[in-house]
Amino acid sequence: MSEESIIEKITLPKDWKTLPFGDVCEISGGSQPPKPTFIYEPKEGYVRLVQVRDYRTNNFTTYIPKEKAKKFCNKTDIMIGRYGPPIFGIFRGLEGAYNVALMKAIPNQELLNQEYLYWFLKTDSLVKFVEKSSKRAAGQDGVRKEVLYTYPTPIPPLPKQKQIVVILDKAFAAIDTAKANAEQNLQNAKELFESYLQNIFENKGDDWEEKTLAEVCDLIKRGSQPKYTENKDGEIVLNQKCIRDHKINFSHSRRHDLSIKSINEERYIQLGDGLINSTGTGTLGRVAQVRDLNQRAFVDTHITIVRPKKELFYLDFFGWALIYIEKIIEKSGEGASGQTELSRKLVEKLVVSFPKKMEQQKQIVLKLDSLSLETKKLESIYTKKLADLEEMKKSILQKAFSGQLSTIN
Repeated sequence: MSEESIIEKITLPKDWKTLPFGDVCEISGGSQPPKPTFIYEPKEGYVRLVQVRDYRTNNFTTYIPKEKAKKFCNKTDIMIGRYGPPIFGIFRGLEGAYNVALMKAIPNQELLNQEYLYWFLKTDSLVKFVEKSSKRAAGQDGVRKEVLYTYPTPIPPLPKQKQIVVILDKAFAAIDTAKANAEQNLQNAKELFESYLQNIFENKGDDWEEKTLAEVCDLIKRGSQPKYTENKDGEIVLNQKCIRDHKINFSHSRRHDLSIKSINEERYIQLGDGLINSTGTGTLGRVAQVRDLNQRAFVDTHITIVRPKKELFYLDFFGWALIYIEKIIEKSGEGASGQTELSRKLVEKLVVSFPKKMEQQKQIVLKLDSLSLETKKLESIYTKKLADLEEMKKSILQKAFSGQLSTIN
């Protein structure tokens, strides 16, 4: 659908009418109490300050003096996220005083059923209309109430609105169940592979070695600080954004001006190198291996190159060992959001286990590669299923608010 209203695409039933959103619903913005009044434990005379993030987590529960509160919401009220990204989130379920980042949708109950309004606010065409109208040349995007009030709103008779709500409640409950199953299957597929990987490296035989990376690598070193250029002939520089899903994504790389600064040859990636993100919240500890080398590139100071001794490793085995090490980093807390750096000394102390015989390493790689391929196929199936279910939601909402209920199964 385009950003146009769905009712501009389809002729509505004769007993429906179209009114500007502002004629059927009032939007009441929140207020922002002074921060020095905030407390973080419940107390008599205080009320919860409801913020957008509170609909995602209870980690930041905040309370303010009741006399400082101006705008209140209850658990059944429909709340709209005013700012982004993403803007126009539709929420409900919390009670308290709501802040300036939230708005309450108050329907004219003579014309609009509240549950009908709740579902209508989730229609794809309305969301896109709000997103388009909220764009600013500078500053923060936000819902423009005066523009939202102009949106053409389909209004069937109240009994019909209630029928639509019943159908949508049933349809979306079924979709949510299907989504939960697909998400669980997706998680199960990932966990199955991780369990197999863990079993290989933790139930090793007597013919395995266990050594630190410092003992089995020819090089463990951070990259160089680049001098960036927009010149496409500059040297390719990899940064921590380039390492994702155990692969190197060159689309996030930048270019370095060699005429300003030369780069030590050892900072250029080589076939078989392990790359470890050594800084950054959310990216710390991610790993990838250079498995093909079609482009000359070096790494910046946010990445540590770990270059294995080729006489010790079948290189693809070392790549899988790195992925297992990534899991160890995660479990140790070094890769948690509170950490911002993996020092060279810490990387050097990381332990890698490997069979002494190269042929055994190759056999393990064959097994892991095969299982990984099957796991990715399953992940692709479940990911597509989730995407299809989201599209189904959009389609059902479009049909519901254009009078096509007979086509909804």
